[in-house]
Amino acid sequence: MKLCITGGGTGGHLMIAQALVEAAVKQGHEAIFIGSTSGQDRKYFEQRSAFSHVYFLETTGVVNQKGLGKFKALYKVFSAFLKSRKILKKHKIQATYSVGGFSAAPASIASITKRIPLFMHEQNAVEGRLNSLLKPFAKRFISAYDKDSFIKGYPVKEIYYKDSRVRKSLENIIFLGGSHGAKAINDLALSVAVELKDRGIKIIHQAGEKDFDRVQKEYKIKGVEVELYSFTKDLASLIQRADLAVSRAGASTLWEATANGLPAFYVPYPYAAGDHQYYNARFIVENELGWCEREDEDLKAKLLEILDEPLEEKSKKLMEYSNSDVADKMIEDVQESIKC
Repeated sequence: MKLCITGGGTGGHLMIAQALVEAAVKQGHEAIFIGSTSGQDRKYFEQRSAFSHVYFLETTGVVNQKGLGKFKALYKVFSAFLKSRKILKKHKIQATYSVGGFSAAPASIASITKRIPLFMHEQNAVEGRLNSLLKPFAKRFISAYDKDSFIKGYPVKEIYYKDSRVRKSLENIIFLGGSHGAKAINDLALSVAVELKDRGIKIIHQAGEKDFDRVQKEYKIKGVEVELYSFTKDLASLIQRADLAVSRAGASTLWEATANGLPAFYVPYPYAAGDHQYYNARFIVENELGWCEREDEDLKAKLLEILDEPLEEKSKKLMEYSNSDVADKMIEDVQESIKC
């Protein structure tokens, strides 16, 4: 089978693309990638990837543009759409999998116009605008948050399942603000640092590049030892070592923690499109898998309360809820569907 995987812009979308291409290649299929020159697409796939070919077309988001900028963005999408049609024809693509994000628009629409079956994955609890627009044209629409989804779960790298474990006691806590860090989470970590030290709980903290110097200085003033990072590509091992996470509620981090059995206290980014991080986290809370609080609430009081709660039951539930073969099932579903 010759498959096109498209989408990106942010790490969350691209991690799904990575999981899918790994599953496709493992099953003996060939996959190409069509993404954008904007966002993080090139960072992920330009140098090393399992894709046989990668294409980065000039596109930007349309929704966040104003006035003339919106027309320019639409023109770029149309131009990339025409190029995508040629790419799909050149590689004799049999199916396209969209992982969402503005990067997905040209190849997804090109697939629809060429009557190439379109498969879609929604990474958030709130559907993205592009996904909502194209959903009626999709052969399959997969979402970890939809109880009626044909395949339930969220594709993450195998290492998160491989190294999963049940957390029985709180020895290490990790603070994660996303790839760029989050001041609210950094401030929360600093506010409880001495309390954590007194309890013998070790701190792992990804503070983000912009806030790293301030956070490092504050820890030194407080006399608290910490394993501090501005950014790290070794997130999987840090998550595996942690017993509790305090994190933004981006879909990729949320489901990586779930796959690893790591209970988490989520503090959603308040300006995320459609408030999707809040609804991502609420899904976890409603299934009694973790905790969530808005940024403007008393985060310190809530976290100190969580420190006294047992972790083992939630950790077990997380591991039971996640499925290690989601990406494999998604690729198998494509293969079976195009045979029909």
